[in-house]
Amino acid sequence: MGAPERIHPSLWLASQLARGGARGVPTGFDALDAELPERGWPNGMLIELLLPYSGIGELRLLRPVLADRPEAGQHGRIALLQPPHPVNAPGWMHLGVTPQRLLQLQAQQRDALWAAEQVLRAGCCHALLMWQPRLRGEALRRLQLAAQSSATLFFMMRPMSCAAESSPAPLRLALHPARDGLEIGFIKRRGPRRDKRLFIPLSPSPNLQRHVPVDRRSPAIATARSLSPELGR
Repeated sequence: MGAPERIHPSLWLASQLARGGARGVPTGFDALDAELPERGWPNGMLIELLLPYSGIGELRLLRPVLADRPEAGQHGRIALLQPPHPVNAPGWMHLGVTPQRLLQLQAQQRDALWAAEQVLRAGCCHALLMWQPRLRGEALRRLQLAAQSSATLFFMMRPMSCAAESSPAPLRLALHPARDGLEIGFIKRRGPRRDKRLFIPLSPSPNLQRHVPVDRRSPAIATARSLSPELGR
């Protein structure tokens, strides 16, 4: 009998990472890519990043996939849904992201799910970053279904306390602050259990949480219900 992935891409042994699917977007960290089934951040999936508190380096972890690229046009936009702090334009520039690429979405709790689905379905953003403290399983399943039909990278930042809850997200990572970087715990992935945390070195923090004045170069701000079908392209 041949290898499971040769029978169907969605099959794999419990002792191995699922390698039959499409290759993901490289994270910029070889050690992390080696531990992810898609060898990078997966497209078409809800990715949960669980944090003890915001600002521990989660954006620096995502820097390689968010930073400006020469080929990035309208599809290089980054949607920020319910960020915990006002957007710090100089901090994003330090990460290599020009503020013009940012689309900040302000949504009431009842509209956040709707707004996320619209971003994913519109397909006009390179990435969607969503901060959400609590969501029911049904809402998470809706977001996972919306992500499956989208090429947008979808990261949801949630409290560490959600780690004990079930989730349809195929990839769930727990981020722990560490000296000069982050330690990553693998709560859920398509592959074997890994109990040991993975250390990822990060560059110094640009202090993204500091409140700074917003000028004309800062990201556009829209309320959830004001989104056009193309999200203001």
